[in-house]
Amino acid sequence: MKKKIRLGILFGGRSGEHEVSLTSAASVLQALDPEKYDVVPIGITREGRWLVGTSADHLLPGVLENGLPVTASIDPTGPRLIPLSPEPAALRKSAGHDSSRPEIDVIFPVLHGTFGEDGTVQGLLELAGIPYVGAGVLASAVGMDKDVMKRLFRDARLPVVKWVTVLRSDWESRSAKVRDQAERKIGYPMFVKPANLGSSVGISKAHNAKELGPALDLAASYDRKILVERAVDAREIECSVLGNERPEASVPGEVVPVNEFYDYEAKYLKEGSELIIPAKLRPRQTKRVQQLAVRAFQAVDGAGMARVDFLLDRRTAGLFVNEINTIPGFTPISMYPKLWEASGLPYAKLVDRLVELALERHRDKGRTRYVRGPA
Repeated sequence: MKKKIRLGILFGGRSGEHEVSLTSAASVLQALDPEKYDVVPIGITREGRWLVGTSADHLLPGVLENGLPVTASIDPTGPRLIPLSPEPAALRKSAGHDSSRPEIDVIFPVLHGTFGEDGTVQGLLELAGIPYVGAGVLASAVGMDKDVMKRLFRDARLPVVKWVTVLRSDWESRSAKVRDQAERKIGYPMFVKPANLGSSVGISKAHNAKELGPALDLAASYDRKILVERAVDAREIECSVLGNERPEASVPGEVVPVNEFYDYEAKYLKEGSELIIPAKLRPRQTKRVQQLAVRAFQAVDGAGMARVDFLLDRRTAGLFVNEINTIPGFTPISMYPKLWEASGLPYAKLVDRLVELALERHRDKGRTRYVRGPA
């Protein structure tokens, strides 16, 4: 009988997207085939504490309240998780492990935002030698930093909207100069965003000078780097990408937000936003979206999965790459799994494929030499 894969679901985290992570992780957990996987839920509290639950813990907030305290090991030859408990056997007992197998075969980081999607956790898992789902350190860090991301997209000759980057320290010390730069180079209306966050947390649309100051204050409360972008009257198109060396793109979808733009409230709190799958595009537009999605994925050296978001200008029909999300939402209403389902890959099979890609990439990395000398 084939051994089950011991899969760690890593969720929660020190991020403004903590709640979204819990919802995504619960969806992944429910989709896993118990005949294929032994699941180890690993929660990260808002304060950064790591807690492990049992395979029976399907209510993830309970893991964050009552889980066994652990710390992640960076020793690739030792245990994956080290219990912060007087009794070392507590971890194995808690997670239903036996002494003959490693604690975890592969990690699925269902984390969004800071300290989860930005390369920090990925770096920890690299040091520990643990296979994990999704992008590596570089792509994760670039995908989180919208400023660096757009620079790479621009250098890869991908179409992006005009933007300027503002430092929080400059806004606090030279507010008049920052206002002048934004108004002169971008003009109203404009979007103001924290450079390193997702789920539209901290994003505002400034229609005039009165709204610009509060928008910059809000973005600055979430990050030291702020993006100011030209607002385009556009349809919001999204496309999912799956793969490692040879990524594939799903059918595109369209988001019709209930609010003026697809902000956090429209995504998670307020009913009325509409997802149109597949998007109503001409065949040439569909092909263009898919091609640009794959190129954006490759531009940041993506792996496993990503969702690429586009702006389709209503007036000119110009298509712009807006951003790439290296750990897209996995909630029941999230676009990433819905687009793959519409492309013929149901949710449970999608999760299986992501785990396969993680193990495949880990094996490929294992062929890399890190010392000089004979092979």
